[in-house]
Amino acid sequence: MEPELVDVVVVGLGVGGEEVAGRLAEAGLSVVGIERDLVGGECPYWGCVPSKMMIRAANTLAEAHRVHEFAGSTRVSPDWAPVAERIRAEATDNWDDRVAVERFSNQGGRFIRGSGRLEGPGRVRVNDQVFQARHGIVLSTGTRPSAPPIDGLAETPYWTNHQAIEVARLPESLLVLGGGAIGLELTQVFARFGVQVTVVEALDRVLATEEPESSEVVTAALRADGVNIHTGVLADRVDHDGQKFTLRANDARYTAEQLLVVTGRQAHLDELGLDTVGIRADQRFLPVDDRLRVTDGIWAVGDVTGAGAFTHVATYQAGIVVADLLDRVRRSDTGAGADPNGTVVPRADYQALPRVTFTDPEVGAVGLTESQARQRGINVQVGSVSLGSSARGWIHRADGLIKLVADADRGVLVGGTSVGPAGGEVLSGLAVAVHAAVPLAELRSMIYAYPTFYRAISDALRDLG
Repeated sequence: MEPELVDVVVVGLGVGGEEVAGRLAEAGLSVVGIERDLVGGECPYWGCVPSKMMIRAANTLAEAHRVHEFAGSTRVSPDWAPVAERIRAEATDNWDDRVAVERFSNQGGRFIRGSGRLEGPGRVRVNDQVFQARHGIVLSTGTRPSAPPIDGLAETPYWTNHQAIEVARLPESLLVLGGGAIGLELTQVFARFGVQVTVVEALDRVLATEEPESSEVVTAALRADGVNIHTGVLADRVDHDGQKFTLRANDARYTAEQLLVVTGRQAHLDELGLDTVGIRADQRFLPVDDRLRVTDGIWAVGDVTGAGAFTHVATYQAGIVVADLLDRVRRSDTGAGADPNGTVVPRADYQALPRVTFTDPEVGAVGLTESQARQRGINVQVGSVSLGSSARGWIHRADGLIKLVADADRGVLVGGTSVGPAGGEVLSGLAVAVHAAVPLAELRSMIYAYPTFYRAISDALRDLG
């Protein structure tokens, strides 16, 4: 088949791919966008947006239960129906991506539903069509939920985050296999709506990639919501008898009406035809350089790069790819080489990568944890303070903390954690400090508004010494 010549082909229209394809089409390039599932990917349909609707609803219930601490009394009756309806009507359009497809088409792009596969340099096949990309191919196929190789698990009707988000009727009890951010956010939501939840985690603490202090605060909060948490548990087998799940581990048994597996995600590189362009498909992620180039003429964005499974990482990477591709087009059209005085293509830098676990309290973190910094041989200086010791934290009776990780030799922060009400919002100042390498002396000389949660940062700076 003679291929159709276009400027750019984007395989996968998740958050990052959609951003790249739309912006390049608006710039006047002929862009083909290919997506086999829903345009927009996980975030608007099974991730960020609907999960935060669930969290918002669950947190209002929790606040109502606290009225007796501050302002009298109240009675609360949880009802999942309006939450499920809002997710369907407002967040996902009942898992229909027509609006997103139309948005891309209105930007000037050409949309094709299907699975794209490389067939040699610059060439992509989708369904019965073949395209030759004049300027480049962008891979943004994301990741999918992966389950551990536990005996019996694959034969059971367990949930991933998809079924947990789509649920219209809550189970009476739920086993959650995995104590990472997604699992804990959903755990707290269901617990606050009256589901008896048990978390089983193989590592020695939940939120194991964050500071131990963060794990302690979140564990206490979940247990206060009635959640049973078991860490250091290696699952041996899972069975389902038609009514309930039984998870066997460490000579113990855990049972529940439903099982949610949130133990990680994986890229499916073997489906992309990478071998036709000399790229190994037996890797966990696609290796990219600091301009997101996989190889000449091929870029990758989003979860498939392994740089962090976050929407904000995908959109950040998308901006770099758009700039690099447009620079390539400019040089191709003019016949010019790289111009040091021309377009400056930004380089990817993840030293100040922010991340938020939207439990209550929220866990915001940026840069390195204390352990990570020590492993890198940094001369670490740590300062921390309990949020309850600040005026605003005391007023709110809030659990949480501020923890700062500094490079004592350079006199700058290399990491920071903000746990508490709106912990993700308080994180913004720490993210700026780490990203811009603001000197500690400058941070200490700032005026911190009183009484705010973020004022606790100044107390943590004093604890640095």
